[in-house]
Amino acid sequence: MKHYQLGLYEKSMPAELTLPEKLELVRTYRFDYLEMSIDETDEKIARLGMPLTQRAELLAAVQATGTPVGSICLSAHRRYPLGSGRPEVVEKSLAILRGTVDLAVQLGVRTIQLAGYDVYYEPSGEDTRRRFEDNLRLCVEYAAARGVMLGFETMETDFMNTVAKAMHYVEQINSPYLGVYPDVGNLTNAALKTGGSIAVDLRKGAGHICAVHLKETRPGVFREVSFGTGHVDFQAAVGMALALGVRRFVTEFWYTGSPHWRADIESANRFARNLFA
Repeated sequence: MKHYQLGLYEKSMPAELTLPEKLELVRTYRFDYLEMSIDETDEKIARLGMPLTQRAELLAAVQATGTPVGSICLSAHRRYPLGSGRPEVVEKSLAILRGTVDLAVQLGVRTIQLAGYDVYYEPSGEDTRRRFEDNLRLCVEYAAARGVMLGFETMETDFMNTVAKAMHYVEQINSPYLGVYPDVGNLTNAALKTGGSIAVDLRKGAGHICAVHLKETRPGVFREVSFGTGHVDFQAAVGMALALGVRRFVTEFWYTGSPHWRADIESANRFARNLFA
């Protein structure tokens, strides 16, 4: 029996495909589940108002393909951050979190990845960090009551670019429903700045890491780097994650318009599976 699950990030596929079509591709290319995106675009945020008929169609596709929606990557908080100084933005931020949790419950999703930003398009400071923590408590309470796990993604900004920084908030909130969902590419770039080790940093999240994003990066470059062409030590990262009991991993990369996108997905599966061989 396989001792881990490998998910495919939704945005690795063309946006015009429907979710049922993406589930079929996940099955075709031998991934275990789809990680759905609720990003900062109006199109993705509108999914939180998905009609019941559409949700039923998606669940039917899950049954037909045998491929679940295993997690949701919630990056809409980049546009609507929990730490914003604008009350209307915070209100929208909390509504997005509640809507995402409710959607997760209806689709049988157990894990939501949170973007580790207090703010993104506003200046960060003591006040934004305080609001972030206060509103995070509300988010965790809502998710906990519905049995959904929230996990911080380690990001590209200094606010939360390491597991150690994410764990500060995990320890402050002190809930079994808040953990860390690290991105090993972002961790690698953060380690370059500090001279640290991603294996050591991952160990600081022991007992609190719910899943891991497998993403390639280069120094100062955080997106759209093909697997094997960057500087991430995936073998060390996966080895440490497995030793810590992590069993869920997602290949994170983006469809960029290449006509070879299907081959890119197949190649990503092969690259990632070799890490567990």
